[in-house]
Amino acid sequence: MKITCDREKLLHAFQAVAAVAPSRSPKPILQNVKIDVADGKATLMATDLEIGIRHDAEGVAAEEPGAAVLPVARFGSILRESSDESFRIESDGQKTLVRGERSQFSLPAENPTDFPSVAEFTEEAYYEAPVRLLKEMIRRTIFATDNESSRYALGGVKLEWEDGKLTAIGTDGRRLAKMEGPVAAVGSPPEIGDATIVPSRSLQLIDRVLLEDDNEVRFVVRQNEILVRTPRAVVSSRLLEGRFPRWRDVFPQRTESARIEMTVGPFFSAVRQAAIVTSDESRGVDFTFGEGVLVLAGQTAEVGESRIELPIGYDGAETVITLDPRFLVDFLKVLGPEKTFTLDLDGPESPAVSKTDDGYGYVIMPLARDR
Repeated sequence: MKITCDREKLLHAFQAVAAVAPSRSPKPILQNVKIDVADGKATLMATDLEIGIRHDAEGVAAEEPGAAVLPVARFGSILRESSDESFRIESDGQKTLVRGERSQFSLPAENPTDFPSVAEFTEEAYYEAPVRLLKEMIRRTIFATDNESSRYALGGVKLEWEDGKLTAIGTDGRRLAKMEGPVAAVGSPPEIGDATIVPSRSLQLIDRVLLEDDNEVRFVVRQNEILVRTPRAVVSSRLLEGRFPRWRDVFPQRTESARIEMTVGPFFSAVRQAAIVTSDESRGVDFTFGEGVLVLAGQTAEVGESRIELPIGYDGAETVITLDPRFLVDFLKVLGPEKTFTLDLDGPESPAVSKTDDGYGYVIMPLARDR
């Protein structure tokens, strides 16, 4: 294998792929990135046997086809620390030579045929989603998952598709985030079944390889894995196993609840102020809505008290609820400060439900007021 490459462009692709390679593994070969040169282009690959990625490397001129296994730590350091603009890289299976204008490195090489295969996207029937929508879905749901839970299914985001609409749901049992939007089916792709739960770590990787200036992203679910294809990368991930909560039951059907229009910016500021006096032992903040004003009150014996007033457009019956401000902050920070949402309340013991006009919903379970 022989290539000449732009160092900066190769570094960008290498870093995206190297994030998948485990720092420790009973299979040392996995602590490497494989580069495969064929048909005049170079593809970088990494896997931890749960998640895999293939990423085309831009700025590479292929002189001789072949493959090489590149150690993540050493080769990554060479790319980062060198000031050379370009590299000539060649490998004969025994060693890999890296030559720049003012530097030269020789690294031991492993057999590239020992590297596990990484899935390719060859499907002709698939789902196609706008990149901005998919990135928004990930950002607005992933924070509500729980990777520490003994309930394995809570460590990912559940996907559902019906009537041209994709729904993503994340929950940790105390709050739930749901985002939906239009996604087209091209051909007749395999159905997104009831057990399509994508690990949070995989979604973080997918979000990183999705660029804002990309138009569409393709994905398909097959057996126990999901494949996502962008213009330059393919990410494959095993799905999580386990029973996901019946999330539709979490969104209550209310007819006489209080519905209050809120603007993110001022409310976000008030929540952060009220949370200053909370502690690990006492997280609750009382929210009192009524007579055109919202009063936020926090109290912790060892820290102190807070009282914040915020004018609101609500003059209905007084409604009080105690919430964990951390859960509100997580919701508010994924929305723009000018964004508005509807807060639906039905007493101190019922969940608080927030909805936007672009398909986003968020439910928080209340805390007991006699904390």
